[in-house]
Amino acid sequence: MELKKINSALISVFNKQGLDPIIQKLNELGVKIYSTGGTQSYIESKNIPVTPVETLTSYPSILGGRVKTLHPKIFGGILNRRHLEEDKKDLQAHEISSIDLVVVDLYPFEETVSSGASHEEIIEKIDIGGISLIRAAAKNYADVCVI
Repeated sequence: MELKKINSALISVFNKQGLDPIIQKLNELGVKIYSTGGTQSYIESKNIPVTPVETLTSYPSILGGRVKTLHPKIFGGILNRRHLEEDKKDLQAHEISSIDLVVVDLYPFEETVSSGASHEEIIEKIDIGGISLIRAAAKNYADVCVI
């Protein structure tokens, strides 16, 4: 298998521990970083350039942050097959940028439940976007790396 260059990364994590060396290395390599809410703010606090996913999608985070990355421009960027002309044409027609690396974790559901949190807090820790990003990157493992 040939080595592939990572040109762009989507980073969206609940737990920021261990993120610093990853974002520093990506920055050194000139990788364009896209990110969401709290992760975006964290990366900015480290003086590393980051592009909000809203810039990529032309759509704001909605429903109190429940919908941020669930968008065709995110999933098209991850799921496109780099070797297929049809996929390249779709990307161009819909102005979708490829995403080569996905760095994501899941909300701490079990910790939230065991903490005695309220029903509302527990419900908000059921991750939809994170697991969807992981599955999309795994489906396109030939072109996308997932951490």
